This record gives sequence, structure tokens and C-alpha cells, in this order.
Amino acid sequence: MSTNREYSNPLVEQRADPWVYKHTDGYYYFTASVPEYDRIEVRRAATIEGLREATPVVVWRKYETGPLSANIWAPELHYIDGKWYIYFAAARTTETKEGLFDHRMFVLENESANPLEGEWVEKGQMKTAWESFALDATSFEHKGVRYYVWAQKDPEIEGNSNLYISAMANGWTLTGPQTMIATPEYPWEIIGFRVNEGAAVLKRSGKIFMSFSASATDYNYCMGLLTADEDSDLLDAASWIKHPEPVFKTSEENGQYGPGHNSFTVDENGEDVLIYHARNYKEITGDPLYDPNRHTRAQRLHWNEDGTPDFGVPVKDGGK
Repeated sequence: MSTNREYSNPLVEQRADPWVYKHTDGYYYFTASVPEYDRIEVRRAATIEGLREATPVVVWRKYETGPLSANIWAPELHYIDGKWYIYFAAARTTETKEGLFDHRMFVLENESANPLEGEWVEKGQMKTAWESFALDATSFEHKGVRYYVWAQKDPEIEGNSNLYISAMANGWTLTGPQTMIATPEYPWEIIGFRVNEGAAVLKRSGKIFMSFSASATDYNYCMGLLTADEDSDLLDAASWIKHPEPVFKTSEENGQYGPGHNSFTVDENGEDVLIYHARNYKEITGDPLYDPNRHTRAQRLHWNEDGTPDFGVPVKDGGK
């Protein structure tokens, strides 16, 4: 087993919900939630390690009032049909609170070859079946179909958020039915909050693996895994099987707490890399969402002989 010292962690401090995407131009692109929850930044580097010192470019800032005025969360950068898209969640501020938890999902588009340049155009809210709490969108392509996966509150279901999937007509529009593919059900998914959120997709060995995060954003935060056969109907809930145990969780021994909201990328050799955030202490004063020290981390993702991903445990802070 590797010692997982491929990367010096933390990779980027005070960046939660990290998203790393390796583009066809060879660059790694990075975006994440910033502690102030007031803007969206993108940076790029020729290597994963290079993201640490790369200069962030602010591509969008929140409004003073209205539905895009507070708690800008979990941006993801995608390249679809020759254009760049950023999916993110935003809430509204009020006179008495910095931000209500009334998040909706929104889309930005950029036609520039380099997403650090050009103009980001607001494409509006991503409309789903309900007007309710929604966040953590991701997107992937499979067999010529573009899919959108997100977390949302169904007003008829107890809990905070479930995972849904829909096909897309384009980079900012859903089409056809939306299907719930996961809901918090196991004890490890319902600590503090009943949450399934933060999905990320990886395809290998005839399977589609979808990681997600569960429970409150303190040391109980952890990652689960859904699996579907690549030939199955991905819009059929029965195609997705949830692993009964978390696949990535707090390691007291390694001093890593609440690992989650991950993304997947590949290193310079094409090997899979797990990107995630975690804290290096357990006890938090106040609301965990306003503790800024969820740091971005990276480590190699290994594979079991049966073709399933082996997430291992969050590695200790330190050098290679």
C-alpha cells in the first residue's frame, strides 16, 4: 500500500468543497468555497501541487441583496460543448441575518478558451421540480448524454437534502424527469442533519461510481458511495446501489476530521487522485459552517481487485 505521500497537505488552506479539473489544455483548474462565501475564484496550474501557489482570479461576486447575495457555496467548473460553466449555490441576505439557508442553484457561462479570462455570463437559476433548498450540483457525460446531479430538499420527505439526477438539454437547462437516487437512511448519514450532498462521479471497469457526503459539517462529515452499471438506465433509481458503510471518514489517528465534499482528477501519469476538504482539529466553536479551516487536500485513489475504489483514510498533514 502506498504511503500516500504524493502530495504535501494541506494543498490549499481555507478552501472547502474543492473542485479540481484537468482540461485538455493540460492545466489543472481549481475552484472552491472561500471562507467569506462572497465570491467565486478560479485558479490554474500545470501540476496539482502548483495549485497551492497559483494566483486566484475572482470571476464573480455576490450581490448586495436578492437571491444571489449570501452564502455562495461549492462552485464547480465544467467544460461543456466548447464553453465553460460554473455551477454554484447561493442564498439571500436579510436585515437580521447574514444569510438564510434558502439556497438555489445558479449557472455562469464563459466562451473564452481560458476560463480565467473572458466574460462570465449569468445564465440564471437551474430550475428543478421544486422551489426548495438546493445545492452542490455536478455534471458528467455518459454515452452521449449529459447528466446533472444535485442535492435538494423534497418538501414531502423528512430531512435536509437528497441526491437527484436529470438529463440536460444544454449546460444550463434540465430536460425530462428528475430522479431521486439517494436519501439519508443509515446512521452515519443522519448525524446532526439528514444530508446527502456533494456528489462527484468517476467511471471505471464498466461501473459509474458516485461519491457523496453525509451528516453535519463537523467531524461527523463523511463520504458514501453509489454504484451503477454503465449499461443501466441512470435515470432509474434502482440502477444506483448505495454502499451500506461510509467509504471515507474522520481519522483520529491521522488528525483529519470531517473529510468530504470531494472531487476526482488524475495526476500527470493519468492515475486517479482524490481531492477533498478536512479539518485538522475536532472541536469547533460555534457553527461549523463559519469555521474557515476546512482545507483542500489531495491523495492518490487506489483500486481494489474487484474494480471498486479504495479510498483509504485521510492522510496526515505534512510533506511528501
